[in-house]
Amino acid sequence: MSAAPDPRDALNPRDALNPRGAVDPRAERTRAALRRALLAECAERPLAEVSVAALVRRAGVGRATFYVHYADLEALAVDACADLVRVAVDALHAWRGVPDPDVPPPALTGFFTELVPHAGLHRALLAPGGGGPLGLVLNRELRERSRTERALAGAPEPDLVAAAVAGTFTGVLADWLHGRIAAEPERVAERVWRLLISLHRTPGL
Repeated sequence: MSAAPDPRDALNPRDALNPRGAVDPRAERTRAALRRALLAECAERPLAEVSVAALVRRAGVGRATFYVHYADLEALAVDACADLVRVAVDALHAWRGVPDPDVPPPALTGFFTELVPHAGLHRALLAPGGGGPLGLVLNRELRERSRTERALAGAPEPDLVAAAVAGTFTGVLADWLHGRIAAEPERVAERVWRLLISLHRTPGL
């Protein structure tokens, strides 16, 4: 039997933000507990074998509380992997000045290395080629960040290059996770970095 719902956690999604736009700490604590529980569950079994009942028991919240915050387990899983999106985006923009194509930012190498322990969960959400729910989020976040920074720098074709950067990185990452690209984390970071630098420097764009 799942734990009884805590009425303090049963928040309407519209109440997650207060009138000033700040995140409600109770709602965020609940979501954080659910994210931690999911990562712990997925360390023991594939996402497809995780049940809501087991998840809420581990998180210490009620089943009804879960559905206040998430439509289903996939929505929670994408949220739990949102750090992937933020880390990847930041890693690809962690350099300043003229980038050296032979030396990827340490944050990019760290990103691929730290992804390994949770590779199974990410494979479930990021299909080969870059599709899947997490692929869509990652592609969108990378495209928007790349386009904004390129436009601010006055570089040509910000939309075209941003789309190429987002598609290339998301696709390579997905295929690496699914074993279609054989490389250690350090090596794949070097290779994808060179690809992205080449896209930014392609003559005639």
